[in-house]
Amino acid sequence: MNVRTPRDPLLPLFPLFPLLVAPLRARPGLLLRLILWSLVEAVPALLAGHLVARAVDHGFAAGHPLRGLGWLALMGLGVFAGAWGTRQAYPLLARVVEPFRDDLVRRVAAGALHQAVAGHPVDASGVSRLTLQVEMVREAYAGVLMVVRGFLLTVGGALLGMVFLAPSVLPLVLPPLLAGLGLFLALLRRMAGAQRDVIVADERVAEAAGAACAAARDITACGAEDGVRDRLAERIDAQAAAARRLAVLMPARVLCLAVAGWLPLLLLLLAAPGLRSGGLTTGAVLGAATYVTGGLQPAVRSLIQGLGGSGLRLAVALRRILEAHPLPAPPPAPSTRPRASASARPAHDVVLTAVTFAYGAHAAPVLRDLDLTVPEGAHLAVVGPSGIGKSTLAGLICGTLRPDRGRILVAGRPPAALSPADRSAVRVLVPQEAYVFSGGLMENLCLLRPDAGEDEVTAAVAAVGAAPLVTRLGGLGAQVDPAALSSGERQQIALARAYLSPAPLVVLDEATCHLDPAAEARAEEAFARRPGSLVVIAHRISSALRARHVLVLDGDRAVGGAHHEVLRRSPLYRDLVGHWSDEAPPEAPPDGAAGDDPGAPAARGGTVRATLPRSRS
Repeated sequence: MNVRTPRDPLLPLFPLFPLLVAPLRARPGLLLRLILWSLVEAVPALLAGHLVARAVDHGFAAGHPLRGLGWLALMGLGVFAGAWGTRQAYPLLARVVEPFRDDLVRRVAAGALHQAVAGHPVDASGVSRLTLQVEMVREAYAGVLMVVRGFLLTVGGALLGMVFLAPSVLPLVLPPLLAGLGLFLALLRRMAGAQRDVIVADERVAEAAGAACAAARDITACGAEDGVRDRLAERIDAQAAAARRLAVLMPARVLCLAVAGWLPLLLLLLAAPGLRSGGLTTGAVLGAATYVTGGLQPAVRSLIQGLGGSGLRLAVALRRILEAHPLPAPPPAPSTRPRASASARPAHDVVLTAVTFAYGAHAAPVLRDLDLTVPEGAHLAVVGPSGIGKSTLAGLICGTLRPDRGRILVAGRPPAALSPADRSAVRVLVPQEAYVFSGGLMENLCLLRPDAGEDEVTAAVAAVGAAPLVTRLGGLGAQVDPAALSSGERQQIALARAYLSPAPLVVLDEATCHLDPAAEARAEEAFARRPGSLVVIAHRISSALRARHVLVLDGDRAVGGAHHEVLRRSPLYRDLVGHWSDEAPPEAPPDGAAGDDPGAPAARGGTVRATLPRSRS
């Protein structure tokens, strides 16, 4: 089986250069510190030739061996200084590489999950990208940063030292150095193609092995073990063949090293008599040779081995990851149009029109053809059995999910099409598992409203009943450890944060499930008094009893309206209320009566209408 793919002539690092330097540009302070320590690391490359020349001309050749040893001792101190600079540079590089690796992991995981939810076939090679290729990129990126940084500093220091020591040797050193590097860059294209073949072959093996493992029972039942084994063996053989092709090209790096690293030394030794007759001292010739053997040769060797190994793996693996998970489109530029006045702004209604949503192309719809209008200022409780679609509805309203069909408008705009900043200005969602990050309590509370004053924060905390928690933690200036908080305490912090938010729509998705009934009632009543709209995904039926309007999701039915209307029209709601209230629910309407009601919902296959009145009373 042939797994070779068309080779991209731009496959090496150059097309990926902006992406690779982005982590450095994003951290200018870190980059400056890295440069400073790198300059310390380059001290031996800059001074080695000069110190050898001094040791020979003013020490050993002049009959002063102790003086010569003193100059060499200074060179040893320079080596220690360079080693210390290297020691300080490594942790700084780690602070660049690890965030880069984390971004790739998030990209691959999010892409695989998106494909699965969208109903695409399972991408077994995504496992290879998430494990082998991401770790390959991480290690290769660190290696390339070290190699390129070391090459530039060492070669730059050595050439600068030659300029001050013996400029006449530069014509002997620079041409073969440039020729060897040019030859190596020309070979990179073929080596990159071979490295790409290895990566693709590895993905094919992972894909075939994953499919075989998933269907092992069916393969055994059908007696197809031999055929599956043969096909898997073909892919393994193709992987081995690709690895051999790459191995054949790798020795070509030795030729590049010979031209760029050893040929300058050979030319320098051949030209030594002429250089001596031209007035160059023996120490200067030896110093120039030191720059070549101690500076240029190791730097060129590291560059060729690094880019020929780590660099190729970085370019090919990163390209494969980006092909499978492209870079997201840049966010749209903020609008420069002036904001509409308060009187001219659209109402913050929530309008769902014929909305259908399913978790995957082959899954049964969770919601089908749902029409729902929640006017601005409404207090709506959504109730229904577990798994019926209540949290899905919350995700659709808040824009974290996109409908398969239909239209959703919040304040006249589709929430899923808004930028994160605009979305946060329209609505705030508090999920069941509240998010609290390590840091200051004040920072957690003001996450959605950074300009809030201490008095406003204190009022929000008191409104939702979180004041005792803030006192126990040590006040608004306390530090928060999420692991030390209970689930209910994290919910109280998230509720106070949402209460403080300027968003006119609040969606509580079982956001009080870890609170006791009294604390839950206090929080929901606070949000009901808060200006704007409130949608509560109810954990307890008491949340529905407090709401002005109720939406009941019941399999193929969706019933919406005031409490007494839903009691009359929904048997499920009557059953739920009957378990939580001492007051006997109203008698159910006779069979068929609901169908005579113009506002009664249709079956799940038809159009479900649950339009709430605009009145707040």
